[in-house]
Amino acid sequence: EEEEERARPRPGPACVKIYSCRTGLCGGVSGPVSSRRRGSGHPHRKFLKMENYQKTKITELPCPQPIANVPKDTIEMKVKESSKIRNLMGYAIAKMESDSTKEILFTGTGKAVSKTISCVEIMKRRIKGLHQITKLFYKQVEELWEPIVSEAGLDSLTVKRNIPAICILLSKDDLPTNEPGYQPPGSFDAFWVHSLKEEALAQKKKRQGGAGTGRGGKQHGSGRGERPKKSRS
Repeated sequence: EEEEERARPRPGPACVKIYSCRTGLCGGVSGPVSSRRRGSGHPHRKFLKMENYQKTKITELPCPQPIANVPKDTIEMKVKESSKIRNLMGYAIAKMESDSTKEILFTGTGKAVSKTISCVEIMKRRIKGLHQITKLFYKQVEELWEPIVSEAGLDSLTVKRNIPAICILLSKDDLPTNEPGYQPPGSFDAFWVHSLKEEALAQKKKRQGGAGTGRGGKQHGSGRGERPKKSRS
């Protein structure tokens, strides 16, 4: 029995909420820990490790549009983590500069949220007078994990995760002012100018303070003196 136990594959260091009985007393039951009550844990339970699994499929579950009454023919720019801002904005600005396009929608999930905001700010500085509605929400993603070694007796895992997402609508025409997340044209220009001035002033004070301390240190020091010459013997 000891030799059989040693021959069985051992999990790696990264834990997930999956348990498996390796004693054989319970038929090798495996399943999520969250499905069992805490405190009534299995006496032979051991945590499996994600080193035994590899992600094989990611499915983004359908999600309702967070901004209501958006026309179906509105151009949607889906910003991804690997997207290049130059390519996105070259197409988006060309569309918004034409008279036929009145609205454009920017969406991004996960790590692409900050890049989505950067694209919107570039658009607002290039084309003035745009109305904006911003919505923050969560998208549900379903991940399929398969065991790396099929002979290990591990089952496939389906993991659902909630990922933060952002949706920003820019429009040349007026938008509902009572809609949560609405920003009129130029509403944050004064705020950014004030913030930049405060930041520049703080950096200036910091540099002046550092220079004053340095001078004081030199004044109170022992002063520079010539090193004694070594006598030749």
